[in-house]
Amino acid sequence: QVHLVESGGGLVQAGDSLRLSCAASGRTFSSYAMGWFRQAPGKEREFVATITRTGGTTAYADSVKGRFTISRDNAKNTVYLQMSSLKPEDTAVYYCAAGDIITIRPAAYRYWGQGTQVTVSS
Repeated sequence: QVHLVESGGGLVQAGDSLRLSCAASGRTFSSYAMGWFRQAPGKEREFVATITRTGGTTAYADSVKGRFTISRDNAKNTVYLQMSSLKPEDTAVYYCAAGDIITIRPAAYRYWGQGTQVTVSS
């Protein structure tokens, strides 16, 4: 069992940066691939970024590639999402998730956080 808690969301202006954190409970954090997803009002949850257990491999949605960076610190049981050059279309609730494999499919992730709101004004 892994309990995930996101933080770092907020209201920012277009072009600003923001760093999200996801703190995990338990001793097995390093055994999970981690992902970030987001869901805007009226839309389905969509993949943002994912990272392998060791952090050696990452993958991004085309919409955030070059602007967002996923990283993890296994000693701190935390995964991060550094977001820069934010756009109004990045507005959404952002969720972190833990799974067995690195994938863009939400259904493959076993544990989810409660989400943190990111709002980007134009």
